Amino acid sequence: MHNYKITWRAARVNAGYTLKQISDATGKHIDSIRRYERDSSDIPWDLMNHLLELYKVPSELVYCGIESDLIGIIRKYANIS
Repeated sequence: MHNYKITWRAARVNAGYTLKQISDATGKHIDSIRRYERDSSDIPWDLMNHLLELYKVPSELVYCGIESDLIGIIRKYANIS
């Protein structure tokens, strides 16, 4: 089994949702959703669980942290710049 992660933004897009749809579904402001996609280090547990249910992904698949950090790790691992 491969040990890889995806960003919250990728999870949302892969599930076919827009920021507006997620904002409406969670009752969170669209800017809050956008902020958590960029840095999910402090995402509330209840929101995280709601998003996991909406996106239909396991928690182990989604990266919690700064999105650009994960992108940097992926680039380094893939040896692309």
